[in-house]
Amino acid sequence: MFTCTGYAATAADARLAPFTFERRDPGPTDVQIDIHYCGVCHSDLHQARNEWRNTVFPCVPGHEIVGIVRAVGAEVTKYSAGDRVGVGCMVDSCRECPSCKAGLEQYCEPGARFTYNSPEADGKGHTFGGYSRQIVVDQDFVLRVPDSIDFAAAAPLLCAGVTTWSPLRRWKVGPGQKVGIVGLGGLGHMGVKFAVALGAEVTLFTTSESKVADGKRLGAHRVVISRDSAAMAAEADSFDFILDAVSANHDINAYLACLKLDGTLVQVGAPEDPLPVSVFGLLMKRRSFAGSLIGGIGETQEMLDFCGEHGITCDVEMIRMDEINEAYERMLKSDVKYRFVIDMATLPEAA
Repeated sequence: MFTCTGYAATAADARLAPFTFERRDPGPTDVQIDIHYCGVCHSDLHQARNEWRNTVFPCVPGHEIVGIVRAVGAEVTKYSAGDRVGVGCMVDSCRECPSCKAGLEQYCEPGARFTYNSPEADGKGHTFGGYSRQIVVDQDFVLRVPDSIDFAAAAPLLCAGVTTWSPLRRWKVGPGQKVGIVGLGGLGHMGVKFAVALGAEVTLFTTSESKVADGKRLGAHRVVISRDSAAMAAEADSFDFILDAVSANHDINAYLACLKLDGTLVQVGAPEDPLPVSVFGLLMKRRSFAGSLIGGIGETQEMLDFCGEHGITCDVEMIRMDEINEAYERMLKSDVKYRFVIDMATLPEAA
C-alpha cells in the first residue's frame, strides 16, 4: 500500500476537504497513474451528498480522470511509463457474463466496479476516485488519450463524452438522419458535437433563448425553444432520433411527439422523479423510448480515437481543488459552460 492525498466528503452534509488514504501498490496487471486533471460530474455531487442513498463515507469522487502513467505491473502490455491515459466510470467488472464478453462492461450482470463508492475486489473497503493525486487501475480499464487533443478538455470525455457517444453509435446516427438533442449542459453539448461530426442534421432543443447562439457555435443546424408550443408543434413527426440529456423533471411526451414513424428517443439525463409517458404517443407511430448508461471500454476508446481524429473535446472551465465546493453550488445553478475540470496540481501535498 502507499499513501495518497485527495479531497473527500466525510458525511452527506460535510464540505469536501483534504483527505489522506491508502491505495494498493500496482499488481502484475495494474497501471499506476499520476492524475493531472479530473472532470466534475453531476453524479459526483449526488454521491458526495448521498442523494442516491447509497454513498459509503468517506467518499472521494471523480470518474473523469486523465493523467500520465507512473509505473506498470510486470504483466502489463498495453501501457508504459509516460503514456497519456484516462480512467472513466469503471475500474473492473466480472469479465465473464454475456454483457462483459460483448464489451458492455457497464451492464455487467453481477455489477461493474465503479471508480468510486464501489466495494474493493478484496472486499476490504471501497474505491476512491479521481479527486486525488494518483490512482491504480487494471490495464484493461485504462484508456489511451490521443496526443492531438487538449489533455484537460479531454477529461470529461470519460463520462460526459461516452454517455452521449454510446447511444448515438448504438442507434447508428449518421448522414441523412434528423437528430434532436434536448438540453445544452455537460452532456447535451457533447451530444451536439458528436451528432454533427457523425453527419446528422442536428436540432438543439433548449428552454433558454440565451443558449441559442452557443448551440449554433457548437454546430447545431437549428435551435428550437421548447417553451414555445407553436415551435414544438412544428417539429411533430419529423425526427429519426432524439437524445434527451436533461436531468431535471420535464415533459417527455413533448419530445416523443417529435419522433417520426419508428423514431427513437434515448434518455441519458437522470431526472429525480419518474417521467410519465403517454402510451398512445408511442403506439400511434411505433415510437421507441429507451435509456443508455455510459459506455463499454471498447466504445470509450473508440470515442476517444474519434475525438482525436476530429479535434473534439469538452468545453471546460478549470478550477482549483479548493474551489470544488463552490463549483458544486454553481453546477446546481447550471452556471458552467459546460464542465468543470480540476487542475490536480492544486491539490495540497498532504491532508
